[in-house]
Amino acid sequence: MPTHRRDAIKQLITGAAITAAEAMFPGISFGAASKVEANLPGVDWKKTPCRFCGTGCGLLVGIKENRAVAVKGDPASPVNQGLACVKGYHSIMALYGSDRLKTALVRKNGRLTPVPMKEALDLVAAKMKQTIKDHGKDAVSIYGSGQWTIPDGYVASKLFKGCIGTNNVEGNARLCMSSAVTGFMTSFGLDEPMGCYDDIDHANTFILWGNNMAEMHPVLFSRMLDRRLKNSDIKIIDLATRSTRTSIASDRSILFKPGADLAIANAICHEILRNGWENRDFLEKNVSFHTGKTNIGYGTEDNFKFEEKAETIDLAKYKAMLADYTPEKAELISGVSANDIRYLASLYGDPRRKVVSYWCMGFNQHVRGTWINNLVYNIHLLLGKISTPGNSPFSLTGQPSACGTVREVGTLTNRLPHGEVTNEHDREMAAEIWGVPVENISAKPTFHTVEMFRAMDRGQIKFMWIQVTNPMVTMPKLKRYRDAAKKESSFIVVSDVYPTPTTEVADVVLPSAMWIEREGMFGNSERRTQHFEQMLQPPGEAMSDTWQLIEVARRLGYEKQFPWKYENHIQEIWREYGKFQAGPRHNMATYEELKRNPGVMWPYVNGKETKWRFNKKYDPATAGYNPKGRDDWNFYGKPDKRAWIWFRPYEPPAESPDKEYPFWLNTGRVVEHWHTGSMTRRISVLHQAMPNAYAELHPDDAKTLGVKNGGKVKLTSRRGSLVLPVAIDKRGRPPRGMVFVPFFDENLLINELTLDAFCPISKQPDYKKCAVRVELA
Repeated sequence: MPTHRRDAIKQLITGAAITAAEAMFPGISFGAASKVEANLPGVDWKKTPCRFCGTGCGLLVGIKENRAVAVKGDPASPVNQGLACVKGYHSIMALYGSDRLKTALVRKNGRLTPVPMKEALDLVAAKMKQTIKDHGKDAVSIYGSGQWTIPDGYVASKLFKGCIGTNNVEGNARLCMSSAVTGFMTSFGLDEPMGCYDDIDHANTFILWGNNMAEMHPVLFSRMLDRRLKNSDIKIIDLATRSTRTSIASDRSILFKPGADLAIANAICHEILRNGWENRDFLEKNVSFHTGKTNIGYGTEDNFKFEEKAETIDLAKYKAMLADYTPEKAELISGVSANDIRYLASLYGDPRRKVVSYWCMGFNQHVRGTWINNLVYNIHLLLGKISTPGNSPFSLTGQPSACGTVREVGTLTNRLPHGEVTNEHDREMAAEIWGVPVENISAKPTFHTVEMFRAMDRGQIKFMWIQVTNPMVTMPKLKRYRDAAKKESSFIVVSDVYPTPTTEVADVVLPSAMWIEREGMFGNSERRTQHFEQMLQPPGEAMSDTWQLIEVARRLGYEKQFPWKYENHIQEIWREYGKFQAGPRHNMATYEELKRNPGVMWPYVNGKETKWRFNKKYDPATAGYNPKGRDDWNFYGKPDKRAWIWFRPYEPPAESPDKEYPFWLNTGRVVEHWHTGSMTRRISVLHQAMPNAYAELHPDDAKTLGVKNGGKVKLTSRRGSLVLPVAIDKRGRPPRGMVFVPFFDENLLINELTLDAFCPISKQPDYKKCAVRVELA
């Protein structure tokens, strides 16, 4: 690996900013364990997962005199093995911003005014009661987050779905991971990856589909690079729509046109079958073939409805349907050469190669997000390269508990902690555990995230409680939903740790405790549940989101359902939640086991983690299923005990460049900042390293426009305009005809330009593809 590549990636992980940070913040230390311990004798070290990513890196936080004074990677964590990225190393600084929310605020005469926490909680409960009385239970809602702890999400779901009786419960993971959910569900009948991070240690081929891991998942990327340094046979392929630091460090970078990943994946499947590389024995025993509806729309209109209809086909029919996806035909759609497509297919098809496919927002924020998830599973299933060490299709996450809370607890309108609201048995089980009449739990999903905010705009939702997220920065087609939140008919409660554009539109602001100021659990991308204890007292009257919900629930008259004492409420909530997940398919580790370990993967059966699901060598849930000739696998999520291969065609994005709007707009993140920057921008060293958003242009486009680095351009879409400074060859390089803008900057709201089109199956918006005009400002 060239030295410049190693240095570029090393800076992402260790961070050249660490030395500067230690100079700027006396008494806080970062970096190598020996250095930290030598500088800070008498520090009490406590384990916690990092809260700035979905990787789930283990950290050790040094506590002294009720203050976090040091942080280092936890060598005992199997996730990061002692490493951390720049956000992890600086994470504790986020606790100490000068404008930290410490007091509740209530809007009086148009101004947010400090009030005692009790008064604010009383008002929240009273407003909920009055709204339900006047407009019905579906007029109230809660919008949470993949940053919710598992207890936060569980209590929210129990209160709203079980006690109040509305399915108006959503989480911001709808915006980042719901296509992964529907991809898993449609292909396997169960959610979440079948493999784990150990696959990195066994694979020799890594295909990154639209996933800038060097910046978004730098610790996992560093593990891949380390493996390549020790083994010359390792190959890393970056398949993306723009060149990034990941491209620089990869063995090959292949750029494709936005949305054309569908055609590429189908062409790979075509080549696998044309060359006879498929694993016929595996397919005959473990796979069935299906097709679904096509031309399914884009969800841009209010009250959009879609219902899938699956049709069973056979391998011959599936192969015939792929005839339109020869490498040459896919090249015309994607811009990727037929030879490169054949090369990708050969890497997957080579029996000597173990392949991991990684993806994140590039796949999931896609108007055909479910389909492209299905297609990467098709590749692995055709070859039987799945659920074995080193062979894994793996959807990564960007929040610390998008999996553990939103997906496992089920804080989406259609979900329950163990299943679906539409399933009678699942509703009966929830009612029994929650101690509510089964009639309380509605069998009908209400509004997914985009439609929930549309319903607020229409006046159907009158009350929305927003916890641990910042939708007034993150919602696509933002102006519509910000205007909706400001309407007289909308009463907004926001629980957060800092002022944000979302607190600006709130009627009540509740100060929240940050992650190590309260006890909780996160669940990461590899099904690993991670416990952290309360290490610090929260400032002022700040309170955990869990306890805020419990306080309001009791004011609403649900003391029986929320009887817990503060001293042990997390332990009791975990034990109750565990009843939903009991059994070999999803059994969770005990509270005591979680406290002892730096995370435990589920299913956790007979004291043992399950690293590879559906494989009888590793997964206890496969026991008792032994039909003749099917000795190795049990895809038990589907009724036929088979994984499903779907034919999914290429369909174009909802909006593409034209004469009036000739550029693609692509949005995303940077390594220094996390999501909307409400915490990381208050970490001075990270803010100084990346102080503002920018418009990243190809040098030739910049030359044509007559603009240089730092010059200003105006981006205009059909929804709005924004002026940004230009960046040329600084962090990445888009192809000609594309502009990339990160979304972390609340002063430069790029989502005023994005489109609220979404995947009709997952309801996840597409932030990666809309059309803009670029001109000199």
